[in-house]
Amino acid sequence: MIVTRTAELAEDHLNAGTLHCPRCAGRLAKWGFGRRRTIRSHGTATVTLRPRRVRCPDCESTHIVLPAAFQARHADTTAVIGQALLHEVNGLGYRRIAARIHRSESTVRRWLRRAAPKHLHWMYQRGAQRLIEVAPDVFGELRFVGHQLRDTLSVLCAAAYWDRHRLGLPDPPWTMVGIYTLGRLLAPPD
Repeated sequence: MIVTRTAELAEDHLNAGTLHCPRCAGRLAKWGFGRRRTIRSHGTATVTLRPRRVRCPDCESTHIVLPAAFQARHADTTAVIGQALLHEVNGLGYRRIAARIHRSESTVRRWLRRAAPKHLHWMYQRGAQRLIEVAPDVFGELRFVGHQLRDTLSVLCAAAYWDRHRLGLPDPPWTMVGIYTLGRLLAPPD
C-alpha cells in the first residue's frame, strides 16, 4: 500500500511518471482500481472510495494507492478514528466515545486496544521525525506528561500544524497525521 495526500495528487504523479515502487524503486504504472468501498465520516456522512491500483513492471508487484484521509482496512476515516483517540486521551471511556462519535461500542473498544504501546512508540517516532524536519525549535518546547497516547498525539498534531503553517499545505490535520503514520493510525491486528 502506498499512502498519498490525495487521490488527485497520486494521479498527477502517475501521469508524470514520478510515483515509484516501494520495493524496487521502479516507475509505477496504472493498473485499474481496487474495489469500491463506502467509508464512514463524521456523524452519518459517508464517502465512496475506489482506490487506484498500480503495478511495477520491474518487480511485477501491485500496490493500492490510498489517500491519507483514509485508513487501511478500516471503514472509518482517519479523522473519525483520530477523534476517538483524542477522546480517550481526555479521559472518556469507550462507551461515551462511541456515543459521541456515533459508532458501536465494540468498534471503539477495538480501536482503543489497537493503540498498543509498541505502535504508539512507532507513531511517536514518525511524528517527532517530521516535526524536527519542519520545525526543530518547536520540538524542544513540547511538554510531555508521560501518557504515551497523549504524547504521541501531541507530537503528530504539532507536526501537522507546523507542516500546514510553514509549508502552506491545505490538507486537514488528520490527513497529515495519516501521511506520517502511513495510513496506520491503529496497529494492525495480531
